[in-house]
Amino acid sequence: MAKVPVALQMFTLRDLAREDFPGTLRAVAQIGYAGVELAGYGGLSGPELKRLLDDVGLAVAGDHVSLDRLENALGAVIELEHALGNRFVVVPSIPEPRRRDAAGYLSVAETLNRIGVQLQREELQLCYHNHAFEFERIEGQYALDLLLGNTDPALVKWEPDVYWIVRGGEDPAALIRRYRGRCPLIHLKDMTGDEARTFAEVGEGIIDFRPIFAAAEEGGVAWYIVEQDRCSRPPLESVRLSFEHLRTWGIA
Repeated sequence: MAKVPVALQMFTLRDLAREDFPGTLRAVAQIGYAGVELAGYGGLSGPELKRLLDDVGLAVAGDHVSLDRLENALGAVIELEHALGNRFVVVPSIPEPRRRDAAGYLSVAETLNRIGVQLQREELQLCYHNHAFEFERIEGQYALDLLLGNTDPALVKWEPDVYWIVRGGEDPAALIRRYRGRCPLIHLKDMTGDEARTFAEVGEGIIDFRPIFAAAEEGGVAWYIVEQDRCSRPPLESVRLSFEHLRTWGIA
């Protein structure tokens, strides 16, 4: 089986990228990451960013695009993704007013299906990224299951964030298996073992990644994506440490 490529979610390095976007991308490539998942474009156009990424040797694993932008500027999003050579368009979250009850989630599901159809026509794939709020129960089921259960698996894939799944009280590997074939992107982040249960570099915390990798690869994962929302170390040191652990494990 071919090795699954490893990307970095650029939100992790947002402060550095704000100061020096090209230099930050070069540093990511020098660590050994094969790609990046975008959370902004450094003020560059699609073609300009593609040239920069090609120059430093990084692919685009995905792009986090707000639900509002997908609803109101989908044509521009599609044009940008084609320019970047990106396939996966990821909704990073649902605004709080739209997820207060089952009706809100069902409305969002309908919206995701509609956007998913339009993206599929353009050979793009819509995905949804979870946090912990999707593990609140609504009418007897997790909000996540309500959302995924009312979206077409061909139109709306899921990007499991393993930290937030654990934070929500569930087993990432078991959920990835439940939605087998629907998880092309997996967010890898670890959790500290103290009372704070905050973010840790991959391999520095308490999450057991072995069953996660097994479930992901059984389900046809396309990219592993390292993300760390907040870093106690200098962020570049954190993303290097995560990558080194993945390389030691034979993943990267």
